Amino acid sequence: MNKGKAAKTKVKNKAPAEVQITAEQLLREAKERELEIVAPPPKQKISDPDELADYQLRKRKAFEDGIRKSRTSFANWVKYAKWEESQQEIQRARSIYERALDVDYRNIKIWLKYSQMEMRNRQINHARNVLDRAVLILPRVNQFWYKYIYMEEMLNNIPGCRQVFERWMDWEPNEQAWFTYIKFELRYDEIDRARAIYSRFVTVHPEVRNWIKFAHFEEQHGFIENARDVYEKAIEFFGDDHLDERLFMSFAKFEENQHEYDRVRVIYKYALEKLSVEDRQELFKQYSLYEKKHGNRFEIEDVIFSKRKAKYESELKANSHDYDVWFDYIRLMENEGDIDKTRDVYERAVSNVPLGKEKRLWRRYIYLWVYYAVFEELTTKDYDRTREVYNFMLKLIPHKSFTFAKLWVMAAKFEVRQKNLTAARKLFGTAIGLCPKEKLFKEYIEFEIQLREFDRCRIIYQKYLEYAPQNCMAWMKFAELENILGEVERGRSIFEIAIDQPRLDMPELIWKAYIDFEIELENFDKARLLYERLLERTEHVKVWISFARFELIANKEDAQFGIQQARSVFERANKALKDCVEKESRLMLLEAWLEFEVEQGDEKSLAAVRKQMPKKVKKRRKIKTDDGSDAGWEEYFDYIFPDKEAQPHLKFLEAAKMWKQKKEMGTATAGPSTSGSAD
Repeated sequence: MNKGKAAKTKVKNKAPAEVQITAEQLLREAKERELEIVAPPPKQKISDPDELADYQLRKRKAFEDGIRKSRTSFANWVKYAKWEESQQEIQRARSIYERALDVDYRNIKIWLKYSQMEMRNRQINHARNVLDRAVLILPRVNQFWYKYIYMEEMLNNIPGCRQVFERWMDWEPNEQAWFTYIKFELRYDEIDRARAIYSRFVTVHPEVRNWIKFAHFEEQHGFIENARDVYEKAIEFFGDDHLDERLFMSFAKFEENQHEYDRVRVIYKYALEKLSVEDRQELFKQYSLYEKKHGNRFEIEDVIFSKRKAKYESELKANSHDYDVWFDYIRLMENEGDIDKTRDVYERAVSNVPLGKEKRLWRRYIYLWVYYAVFEELTTKDYDRTREVYNFMLKLIPHKSFTFAKLWVMAAKFEVRQKNLTAARKLFGTAIGLCPKEKLFKEYIEFEIQLREFDRCRIIYQKYLEYAPQNCMAWMKFAELENILGEVERGRSIFEIAIDQPRLDMPELIWKAYIDFEIELENFDKARLLYERLLERTEHVKVWISFARFELIANKEDAQFGIQQARSVFERANKALKDCVEKESRLMLLEAWLEFEVEQGDEKSLAAVRKQMPKKVKKRRKIKTDDGSDAGWEEYFDYIFPDKEAQPHLKFLEAAKMWKQKKEMGTATAGPSTSGSAD
């Protein structure tokens, strides 16, 4: 029986219900159904003084018990005082507030309730005393001051109200307190007093917005000169280090409202000069809009110039060694036409000396100096300053590490334009002694040649050749100068010294120049000896070809003899190049010889040369990498000369070539018959 009952009460489905009931829902339903109804307290009617006294005694005892239990619970003190006030026991209520202040005199609510109670009961002097004590003990609590001022103004005690304000201002409160004082004076049309308060206010709280409000105050009341004076004092007050674009924009807007457009333009330009690039973005936009509204073409261009200046200044602030930006900035300033400002930008630009002593870092930098010098010479016509620029530039460059010949040459040419040849020679001499370069020697020589100082030219050439004895062009120019001056023996001696140098950069040029020198003088025997001396040093194919052509020129009067001499040179050359590794050289010689025979020879000599022409053969060879491994095969062309064909392997190659030709011919004849049988 018990088992059956337990089976019936057992919960079969233990899954959670679909709708869950929360504690909040239970409470809400209880409130809706008003399940907990509390009966209101019974009303008590007091009919005689004894009952009133008994009632008051019980209430006071209850309040005192509550205060004893929790002295710091100021709600009990307030309730107690309000109850006494309701019983018209003002003195008792005042005593309760005093007791509460003894517990905690910093409690703001107690002071406010205390003063409100006095005002409700028209106890003005008591309320004034309470507030006076409050602002004296807690002067930083603005509520006391506001309450005190409000009470005095409601009593129409304006002098007293002003006196409270002055006491408050001595503590230098926040901005809102000052604005309250100003509005108070404006309510009674005391403009001068309000102005004086503003003057004190902007010194206590010297923010830009407060100066702007001061100026707006003057403008709104029609004191235009005073408003302008406020703006000017504000700019002077903040100085150059703490200026703000908002001040200038407000000043410009004020002047624009007064139709003082020139003043507006001056303000904007002054601000753009004084403010940094980051601090004038919005101001520049306002300036652009202003010029579009009131400016002409020149003013608009001036705005564009200013905008580009700002852009360059920001880029240079990020990287002062970006010389390309300096070039653009300088070009902009030159177009603007202000010489002093342009010079100032040049000075700033050249002060950014490259950090390292590497020539690649200085290549762009020196052009700043070059442009600076050109600007001073051509634009400002200040030649003394130009000379100073050149001198300072030349002192700045570390000539022991590297130099720039262009700068020395420009400085010297500047002195020439000033007709100061001594200074120009001094510059060239200093440059050659301090940091000799080929360009300096060439320019110095050209300078002295133009002045026809040939003895100086000889001395400079000697220094030049001591500095660079391997320079063939220097030897050639020196000899050419002597030849022009008619000093043939000097020229020949120079050529002799030149070809005896152990190392030359282009020896073929000096030899050719020497030979041409002798040919020009028609000293063919000496020229021929020079060819022979040159062939002792080198057997280059071009020397042989030039030698053969020389023989034709040297024997113009006896043409046949000249042809025989040239042919003899070709034969000598062919024998000399027979065992040359570079077969292309011999091929070039034979081609030149063949061309010569076509022009000057007969059939017999032409056939003899043609028999010596090589055959072009395609060959294969292995390719080796740097580490010696095989990299495949490549095809190349080789030249086989007739005098080399006697070798057995060459005969084998010739037989293989003939067999291949026969095979190709047999295939060509068998092709048509095969196709016919297929049809």
